[in-house]
Amino acid sequence: MECLSSIIAVLILGIVIIVHEFGHFLLAKTNGIVVEEFSVGMGPRILSTQRGTTRYSLKLIPFGGSCMMRGEDGEDNAEGTFNSKSVWRRFSVIAAGPIFNFILAFFGAMIIIGIIGYDPPVITQVKEGTPEEAAGLKEGDLITSFDGKKIYLGRELYSYLTLEGLEDKAIAVTVKRDGKKETLTYHPATEERYMLGFSYNPDESQAQIQSVTIGGALADAGIQAGDYIAAVDGNEIASGEALSRYFEDHPLTDEKITLTYLRDGLDYDVEVTPQAVNYVEQGFSYNLGREKTSAPGVIKYSALEVRYWINSTLEGLKLLISGKLGMDSLSGPVGVVNVIGDAYKESKSEGTLMTWLTMINMMILISANLGVANLLPLPALDGGRLVFLLIEAVRGKPVNREAEGMVHFAGLLLLMGLLVFVTFKDIRGLF
Repeated sequence: MECLSSIIAVLILGIVIIVHEFGHFLLAKTNGIVVEEFSVGMGPRILSTQRGTTRYSLKLIPFGGSCMMRGEDGEDNAEGTFNSKSVWRRFSVIAAGPIFNFILAFFGAMIIIGIIGYDPPVITQVKEGTPEEAAGLKEGDLITSFDGKKIYLGRELYSYLTLEGLEDKAIAVTVKRDGKKETLTYHPATEERYMLGFSYNPDESQAQIQSVTIGGALADAGIQAGDYIAAVDGNEIASGEALSRYFEDHPLTDEKITLTYLRDGLDYDVEVTPQAVNYVEQGFSYNLGREKTSAPGVIKYSALEVRYWINSTLEGLKLLISGKLGMDSLSGPVGVVNVIGDAYKESKSEGTLMTWLTMINMMILISANLGVANLLPLPALDGGRLVFLLIEAVRGKPVNREAEGMVHFAGLLLLMGLLVFVTFKDIRGLF
């Protein structure tokens, strides 16, 4: 079973990369650029065949791929070379890779939404006596905007509340009720509490951590979403309900507690000091379940699904740049394969359909991530090449080819160094 999950993971990663390179390939061919080699994988060739001017190769290492165009990194301007085409034709060829990743994510989203639907951000409950109730928020309201952020999916609201949290300030919520939009403003209730900074479902059979607040006590202790709390100060915790009862009977203070948590079948003990925070209470619950939609709705919400994953990737990059996420949060091909494999094994208990939908969802996530990452304006990435092409469009002449090549080569060395680092980290995490 371990072998099967790894094979499926490698196939998914391979599909995402092949689609990316096929985007470059198709636009190159369309624009009359000679593609000298289209390869799947890296390293030495295992199989290859020549068709016209293009060699199609399968290489040993099942990560990566390439679309090698004639004259791409040189001064050659002969007919059929990359540099012989106009700046906007070259721009379309380079941009096609990330765009094809977004297209792949879109079609994957259509499968999921067509089968199980989307998650409308509908309010399912408003607590009595809360400022939300006093402001007029009602069960059944469809949230379209929260605190200035457009909301289309329940997960968007969940991500916003998890990453940003509620603040002690007036919040404007726009809801759709009976076909009409209405904006309500309220100031949420607050109180000082000692907290660990995580969420869990008290109705689950195990106390699994669903999310960890960035900068919170658990995040600082290295505990991650997906871990299971097995004991608190030596008291066994058998379920989410048991954890809820324990905290009711033992309110947190500024004193350290010892948590025992499970990860990958192993248990760990860690001391955690609860943090005093000005807790802002969320006085309503909202939907995270799926419901089916019409054929036009499938198209609409598939596009919004891709938008959600692109925004999630950008939010993650922002947190990484700001230092709120550490380098340990990065994963390379080995880590990605491991995550896909874990998702496959965990979803098997839910049946064949849900297993494959989970795999398609992983493909959407990875494809959107790869598309965004390649559009970053960094040397050696597609985004870096697009920057040089935009400069050429503005100047009316290309940047010195040799200088551009040196910049991309330096960027490639840095990227390879980063890849080695995250690969070593991922391999070490397997043991």
